[in-house]
Amino acid sequence: MNSDRLGQLIMTGVPGKELDVETAGLFRRVQPGAFILFGRNIESATQLRKLIDDLRDLSEVEPIITIDQEGGRVSRLRLIGNEPPSAQQLRDKDDLNLIRRHGDITGRLLRLFGFNLDLCPVLDISFDDDADNSLRGRCYGKTVEQVVSNAGAFNKAMRGQGIANCGKHFPGYSAAPADAHYQLPRIDRTREELEQNELAVFRQFVDRVDSMMLCHGWYPCFEPERKPATLSRRITTDLLRNELGFDGLVMTDDLDMGAILTGYRLEDTIRLAINAGNDVVMICHRIPEIETICGILGKLPVDQINRAVGNVARFKNKLTSPDKFSENAFRNIDNEIWDLRVSVLGEKRADQMASDSVQRSPVEMF
Repeated sequence: MNSDRLGQLIMTGVPGKELDVETAGLFRRVQPGAFILFGRNIESATQLRKLIDDLRDLSEVEPIITIDQEGGRVSRLRLIGNEPPSAQQLRDKDDLNLIRRHGDITGRLLRLFGFNLDLCPVLDISFDDDADNSLRGRCYGKTVEQVVSNAGAFNKAMRGQGIANCGKHFPGYSAAPADAHYQLPRIDRTREELEQNELAVFRQFVDRVDSMMLCHGWYPCFEPERKPATLSRRITTDLLRNELGFDGLVMTDDLDMGAILTGYRLEDTIRLAINAGNDVVMICHRIPEIETICGILGKLPVDQINRAVGNVARFKNKLTSPDKFSENAFRNIDNEIWDLRVSVLGEKRADQMASDSVQRSPVEMF
């Protein structure tokens, strides 16, 4: 099977702030369908745009280029600019117009750099704002209605600027007792509890998001034996695709997280992820392994590969082109972020960044 075609199912991280010869050669051979950038890739506005342009230049098919730009501590671009308010800060302010401003600004910021997908909104309900499961500060509401209203406002505004979006973390990660970056959390929710809460939110967004991300949580109500949602056909295909009727792109969360690494070999991970119904497998850190992953994908049933490749192609048909870049345009948007931050937090609190006052999670350290 054509390796370029198989590469379309891989979302890979990028090692550094520029493409070295070895990495560029790897990407040319594999032709990954998607790239995800982190703090390790960001030094300046001009440098970031050049890196993204270089990734496009070596891609034979327009690539998905994505990032986690949520707000608060999960805002990769705060390394070169102001930190937008977090979902919780916006929720506490309780002003939909400010949330819409956040979505609009985020969309324009990402297009300026050449991104075409933002890995948000977080659609998890906050049952406990202090839970140590990586979601602290990232949830738009404490109730179904609050999440739907707030995340919906952000979502619509960002999409209005031509940036595709991703609902996460399906089927609802907020009851996780531990951080999946370290280990696989067991989420002891009954089907009824999920229906009334977590799934009630996701059902509202089935037609409002372009992609969905599966989480690394074990749900005994769906899978009696220990298995993360990411690798579960019952959750990915039976529940998300068939029952909820989601027909957009489906991707795994990072398969380099402890929840996966502590339980599965690479070959089994990829096989189970595609068999479960994922279209894209995300490898953020083991970048040299993407060539091996192509080989693993080449051994999988053709119908599974055809399904995933088709879904990736349909998703890409809707992607918009980046805006023309200028340092001045970035500074203008960055000033808007500061003004929004002040409007949400006030002058005094605006000076304190999220990471100054909370325990750090790997979700903000990559």
